[in-house]
Amino acid sequence: MPYHEFDCSKCIPERKQHAVLKGPVETITDALPQGYLNTIPGTISERGCAYCGAKHVIGTPMKDVIHISHGPVGCTYDTWQTKRYISDNDNFQLKYTFATDMKEKHIVFGAEKLLKNNIVEAFKAHPEIKRMTIYQTCASALIGDDIEAIAQEVMDEMPEVDIFVCNSPGFRGPSQSGGHHTINIAWVKNKVGTVEPEITSDYVINYVGEYNIQGDQEVMQDYFKRMGVQILSTFTGNGSYDDLRAMHRAQLNVLECARSAEYICNELRVRYGIPRLDIDGFGFEPLSSSLRKIALFFGIEERAQAIIDEETARWKPELDWYKARLQGKKVCLWPGGSKLWHWANVIHEEMGVQVVSLYTKFGHQGDMEKGIARCEEGALAIDDPNELEGLEAMYKLKPDIIFTGKRPGEVAKKIRVPYLNAHAYHNGPWKGYEGWVRFARDIYNAIYSPIHQLALIDISQDDIPTDLGFRTARMLSDATLSDAVRNDPALRPYSGEFDSLAKLKTRVYPHFPRQAAPMPVPELAEQGG
Repeated sequence: MPYHEFDCSKCIPERKQHAVLKGPVETITDALPQGYLNTIPGTISERGCAYCGAKHVIGTPMKDVIHISHGPVGCTYDTWQTKRYISDNDNFQLKYTFATDMKEKHIVFGAEKLLKNNIVEAFKAHPEIKRMTIYQTCASALIGDDIEAIAQEVMDEMPEVDIFVCNSPGFRGPSQSGGHHTINIAWVKNKVGTVEPEITSDYVINYVGEYNIQGDQEVMQDYFKRMGVQILSTFTGNGSYDDLRAMHRAQLNVLECARSAEYICNELRVRYGIPRLDIDGFGFEPLSSSLRKIALFFGIEERAQAIIDEETARWKPELDWYKARLQGKKVCLWPGGSKLWHWANVIHEEMGVQVVSLYTKFGHQGDMEKGIARCEEGALAIDDPNELEGLEAMYKLKPDIIFTGKRPGEVAKKIRVPYLNAHAYHNGPWKGYEGWVRFARDIYNAIYSPIHQLALIDISQDDIPTDLGFRTARMLSDATLSDAVRNDPALRPYSGEFDSLAKLKTRVYPHFPRQAAPMPVPELAEQGG
């Protein structure tokens, strides 16, 4: 497989090893770019840091917690409100962000007193919140403030509060993935096993690697409840601090995002013997397979199949309506985390969209292996691209749309390529059967937007057509379709509500009587003690 050299990066020859074109009948080893290495000087990477990976990705979705950064105020602002990880306590964790606001004098003289004062002040300002996570930054790590000692001092003085310390300064690893690992392991070592939960079902899981982006967790929780499965804790979307302290009592760890949270699953398996089961909430077939796997583990296959049959019958005609109109459209799949491989093949199989490029800014080799294995031949795979390489790829590949984050997405719009926010969604949730149709609808609306068609006109040199008249997305998408497809009575566009979660809040779930002898809960394994 040939490596791909960007014209803009010829002055940095090392970058050639970080991009490849997937050729025919090649193995993954032939198609694998170098990844998860230190950023090459001069490439101006857009990566996040390890602190960002710990606080922004993993920690902050925890809902009933004061999340405070011990460092300059810019660190906490950079990791605030850029993802829609909503919660059912009025989005406390989205409304507020906290920082000790370290300055030059604190670097010279220390900031432990500052930290303690801030902790106490934050608890007094929000007396209803009794839990806190403190995140170390580069500044506080470099001067050696003893954050654990300060946290313990406060807990001794205020016994009603509990504090978790995450020592993950930005320089801890090549990218934010290092922060994922740090907070995962620290949580197991310091907090798991310190609360005993109430068990209400014979089937008990931890839902791991789920961050409730625009309600994703609520959608999946609905399926689990309909199966009679108790979610002991969600790590960490809409998750409660004390629920997460009780993760050791689950019978199964159900893992969604392996990139950010496989570490805690593996540690729970070692310490408590809890098995791990990887699932996928995106796409009809992957989701159906995931529900079947969970049901098979517990021996309740008929419950899962009933949900699959009901949801597929309701939403598949709408997904197929969009598939007919998205056939052959090209996408650059430039998301974060596990969406690199969760989406790589299923958007092609279930929506007809062709993946012409995929990239990861902080993924490991395993991410690229899974992503490249699932995408089409000819796709350009890039590790840690910078803005210039992204622009060059779009000019070369001419995608109809890209799925990415806000920063590269805004760059794409400047060259008239529509984008969908792969990190925080446009009109989510996108998980679940209905959510997958909402995703297809958002792709359709972005590609066929009449306003976007106007944006393709370069008014500095192109003639402005005046004879096109009024146009709608439906007129644009159906222009080349056959009458049979255009008028197929079995297909229909999305018919759900603007707020697809409202109906879940009033759903009445079936009652499944518990067995006479409850299933045993896992105990601490000797090798993990």
